Amino acid sequence: KVTMGRVIRSQRKGAGGIFTSHSTHRKGAAKLRTLDFTERNGYIKGLVKQIIHDSGRGAPLAEVAFRNPYKYRIDKELIVAVEGLHTGQFVYCGKSAQLAVGNVLQIGKMPEGTVVSMVEDKFGDRGTLARASGCYATIVGHSEDGKKTRIRLPSGARKTVSALSRAIVGIVAGGGRIDKPVLKAGNSYHKYKAKRNEWPKVRGVAMNPVEHPHGGGNHQHVGHPTTVGRSAPAGQKVGLIAARRTGLIRGGLKNLKGAKDE
Repeated sequence: KVTMGRVIRSQRKGAGGIFTSHSTHRKGAAKLRTLDFTERNGYIKGLVKQIIHDSGRGAPLAEVAFRNPYKYRIDKELIVAVEGLHTGQFVYCGKSAQLAVGNVLQIGKMPEGTVVSMVEDKFGDRGTLARASGCYATIVGHSEDGKKTRIRLPSGARKTVSALSRAIVGIVAGGGRIDKPVLKAGNSYHKYKAKRNEWPKVRGVAMNPVEHPHGGGNHQHVGHPTTVGRSAPAGQKVGLIAARRTGLIRGGLKNLKGAKDE
């Protein structure tokens, strides 16, 4: 079967190959402890053994050692380090743990306004929200029956999650990373070398028509709206995909937050 046109860059990325992530030097998946009887009913004490850098990740990781509740052995967990966490510190995980920086407890047990990170989206999924360096979620309120909790995510969006979902108290360490200017191309080179093959990135308008929907023309211009539908075929799906709105947000972030609350 012969098809017209070139397979564009975004289609090639889907197949993997040279575009897969560079995970050789990574330390492992950062997750909370697996939810067990101890955490559901009481608490368990862990010791922060070391704080380590993880290749391709902006935030540092903490290696925490827990005594296994059932067998004579030490379980080591990798969690995203929060600001203020240090080696030799005891952290407590569980329903009856205290509200202190570095501790892991159910968000239903925390007062409104608490700053948390590594929040579980689905109860027991070991932490998926607010994990990047300098990020945090804020607890906005609890439902009257105590089964749901509303949190504000780093994006400003509000989300309702189960009150049994766990989170770490505190802000993810490594904040302010993007405040430092990149200054030279070599810094970008090393940054993306640790992540995946996605730099340098050729602009679509700088290509030929066969290589990109924005290519061609006597001047570098797109020539048509850059919004494209969710159901567009793969070779056409570049630009602002399924955009609800485009352009600058007028009047600051408060308008956007108000729109998301409604």
